[in-house]
Amino acid sequence: MYIETALFDLLLPGDSRSLKQKRSYVRPIIAMLRKYEVSVAEVGDHDLHGRARIGVAVVAAEPAQARAVIDTCEHQMAGRPEIELLSVKRRLHGDDD
Repeated sequence: MYIETALFDLLLPGDSRSLKQKRSYVRPIIAMLRKYEVSVAEVGDHDLHGRARIGVAVVAAEPAQARAVIDTCEHQMAGRPEIELLSVKRRLHGDDD
């Protein structure tokens, strides 16, 4: 069993000056990522209106499978024109950990 995790650090548009506006950007991103059958949540920068941290995790039988799913999620995040993907931290956890 392999688990790959990713932490996406996002810069939201300048008009996200309230938590309500921030949610209007974060919720569709989370919904889009869930289509790939991953666990996903906003995991940081809750009080910052212009920033968000989204955590994603996937469990797979093979490491290549887990990497492929997270690769897809990363490409989808990078392709969203309304946000800027500042950084991605990824980690693969396996049976040896």
